[in-house]
Amino acid sequence: MLRLFQQIALWEAISTVLLFFLAMPLKYFGDIPEAVRIAGSIHGFLVVIFVVMLIVCTIEYKWSLMKAAKYFVVSLIPIASFWVEVDLKKEIIKSKKGVA
Repeated sequence: MLRLFQQIALWEAISTVLLFFLAMPLKYFGDIPEAVRIAGSIHGFLVVIFVVMLIVCTIEYKWSLMKAAKYFVVSLIPIASFWVEVDLKKEIIKSKKGVA
């Protein structure tokens, strides 16, 4: 489940970057409003999935409310949201060492 959440976090972060740095300039400088509509819809879908997975993982792995809140808040900040994906990689490695 952590690996799936990690992938969703990565794609959510990438979609944020694409929305802000590709789609929005296309809309405002290239007069292509469809770019934001498409990228925004994809990003919105990924945000919803991210939040659902955050709730599921918080319950499943008994994360503290502070950790869940930190992941959520950081996911709202463009570029900084990549930190969630990196932190989840560490969590996956830590859980594998605990199982082995």
